[in-house]
Amino acid sequence: MNHRTLCLFALTVSIALALSAVHAQPDNKPKVQEPPVVEAPPMSAEAQALLEEVNPRIENIDTQQLQEILRTDPHTVLIDVRLPEETTLLGGSIDAPHHFNIPRGWVEFQVDSYITDKDRSIVVYCGINRRSPLAAEALMKLGYTRVKNYSDGFFAWQRQGLPVSLADDALHSFLYAKPKEVIPGVWSAIGATAPRTYDNSGHNNNLSFIIGDEGVLVFNAGDNYLLAAALHNEIRKITSQPVRYVVLENGQGHAMLGSSYWKEQGATIIAHEETLQQIRNRGAARFERMRNRVRDKSFNTEVVVPDRTFDEKLVIELGGETIEILYLGPAHSPGDIVAWLPERRLVIAGDMAFHERLLPVFDDTDTAGWIETWEKFAALDAEVVIPGHGAPTTMGPVTTYTRDYLLYMREQVERLLDEDGSLEDAYLIDQSAYAHLDTFFELSRSNAGQIFREMEFE
Repeated sequence: MNHRTLCLFALTVSIALALSAVHAQPDNKPKVQEPPVVEAPPMSAEAQALLEEVNPRIENIDTQQLQEILRTDPHTVLIDVRLPEETTLLGGSIDAPHHFNIPRGWVEFQVDSYITDKDRSIVVYCGINRRSPLAAEALMKLGYTRVKNYSDGFFAWQRQGLPVSLADDALHSFLYAKPKEVIPGVWSAIGATAPRTYDNSGHNNNLSFIIGDEGVLVFNAGDNYLLAAALHNEIRKITSQPVRYVVLENGQGHAMLGSSYWKEQGATIIAHEETLQQIRNRGAARFERMRNRVRDKSFNTEVVVPDRTFDEKLVIELGGETIEILYLGPAHSPGDIVAWLPERRLVIAGDMAFHERLLPVFDDTDTAGWIETWEKFAALDAEVVIPGHGAPTTMGPVTTYTRDYLLYMREQVERLLDEDGSLEDAYLIDQSAYAHLDTFFELSRSNAGQIFREMEFE
């Protein structure tokens, strides 16, 4: 079977599994996933001798020591040297703010693209402490001065019930994780707080839905057609009510590209007027990025425009449930909106609010406007907040990691501008108070640069 045939076969299987999921029968039995039992394969005498030779030259740490390092130095970088498919199928990786998966065979060739500071604290690990000692010594030979090897290995960490990060929490679904009920009748499939990948099928934002007596409202269409179909399959397990409305929080790909699926189901697609313009202007480019990222999983996805737009407020009665769709003002992206349930004091905030991952600042983010808009958002006095990314929470955490972060960054940039500081100076702003957040490594420097450029011309 040649490479092209293999690719076509994989595509056919993926599509068949996804489409069959749409019509799957309900199965609400709880499933308990136990950590896999991993037995060490036999090792030759020569390999054993190599490890015995290397170990005295490296610094080994155990689980307790690793926990202490992560507590006291959140900037420590963890490198998992297993293969990506191992992390996906065997329970994930250690959950740490600065974590990379660099397979052992690529460590020497790729590490400098992740870590340029040779004095950065680094901990390497694998599953059972066979590959990681060799990787630790390789890093030391490359000049990295603070390298440690976690000799207990990932499976010891996992067996103790310590925090892990999953590439995919629902391996038999295109969803990263299955929906969970937040309050009666309001559910959310919490996406990965990592960037969108093939493994998570683009599900790195929260896909929420509200069940009323006369139908279902879905908040966010999803990143692609098959992901939307997978969400619908889960909704059908919970209720027989049809999905009548799909609300797009903004024009980003993971909010709107699944709309083609929902249109096929007869749902009305709703968005703010600015989101409509975003889809018209940037929809094709965002589709191409999605297709390059998820490849065969982009099957049947098309860019479609909303059926209905509004300016400031749209009220939807869903049979016993009043939902206010609100545009409160400029924020993270043009057309950002929230869904407010006034009788239940719950807000589906979308990208208005962040707390478990560092918020991103884009070229069209209005940080000054976001801070002003936050006052209207806070005035809702919500008791439950479903953010755009991360678990449901309350107003305290999202205020700390959204409004307060924006205020801090703007104050730092304003001081730099008053002192004739440069863009390079902005990159050095101390953001260590936020270093524990997911995506800090990917976004912190970029955010500083974007805010500096924005404020230069205010």
